[in-house]
Amino acid sequence: MFFYVTQIPVEKLRDRLDDYENPKRNFVIDKKVLKAMKKNSIIMHPFPRQSEISPEVDKDLRAVYFKQIHYGLCIRMALLCKVLQRCP
Repeated sequence: MFFYVTQIPVEKLRDRLDDYENPKRNFVIDKKVLKAMKKNSIIMHPFPRQSEISPEVDKDLRAVYFKQIHYGLCIRMALLCKVLQRCP
């Protein structure tokens, strides 16, 4: 099971910050959520993160967002290399 966690877009709720703060507290991946998740789950996040993923989740093997950042960088480099026709 994949969990792609993102932020609640505060820009759309600027004039109603209460509408932003209440749901923000309800959608947090932390130790409690990790216990309820399946062992083969995958947690992804596009970064930067605010409070939607607790830092304690970083050590869990199901958290792959640091790999996600690295692989995204490699893909962008390969695409630029191809577009600019400067591949080794």
